[in-house]
Amino acid sequence: MANPNVASGLAPVRYMNGAPWNGAVNLYCILAANTNAFWIGDPVTTVGSAGGDANGLPSVTLAAAGAAVRGVIVAIGTSPRGGPYINFDNLSRMYRPAGAQSIPYYIAVVDDPMVIFEIQEAGGGSVLTTAAVNRNANFNTGSRAPAIVPTVSPTYLDNASVAVTATLNLRILEAVPRPDNVPFTALQKWRVLINNHEFKTGTASP
Repeated sequence: MANPNVASGLAPVRYMNGAPWNGAVNLYCILAANTNAFWIGDPVTTVGSAGGDANGLPSVTLAAAGAAVRGVIVAIGTSPRGGPYINFDNLSRMYRPAGAQSIPYYIAVVDDPMVIFEIQEAGGGSVLTTAAVNRNANFNTGSRAPAIVPTVSPTYLDNASVAVTATLNLRILEAVPRPDNVPFTALQKWRVLINNHEFKTGTASP
């Protein structure tokens, strides 16, 4: 059976100690002048070495391959107080559009460095095998301008980037043990930890 192609960025699953993810997040700001599109499941990094918005919330931007990551978006809205995570001018909009906006957007971010995420493999490299387990890899944030705007991130695990390098974004922990995931075939799903995290130092894999 072929794996379904359902890339949805990084989805929180559980903590390293085995506890299920409890929904804990922190609030961050996407400044109005930011020109990136943002979707649920996107990785983000803080802007510069310091900086925030008029409410004192830290500002973030889309994280890049090989860069330190602050966390992953799980909700997007326009209220500086957080929820409800909606755009009050467009209740159907579950994302932050590309291009400079008239107002800042506010996002709930899973920024605990000990949260494990699920992510789909893709890219121009070979399908990953058992040799990829416990190695590091970068993500690729995918096309930022699809023909039809999705409600979730196009970010995927880049199968051409697997190495031992300490600055790579992710640590590959295991293939997702679920009936709809066939390990070591195209579009497989992996459980990963953010390796190069702003709240910890990235480590080389064994």
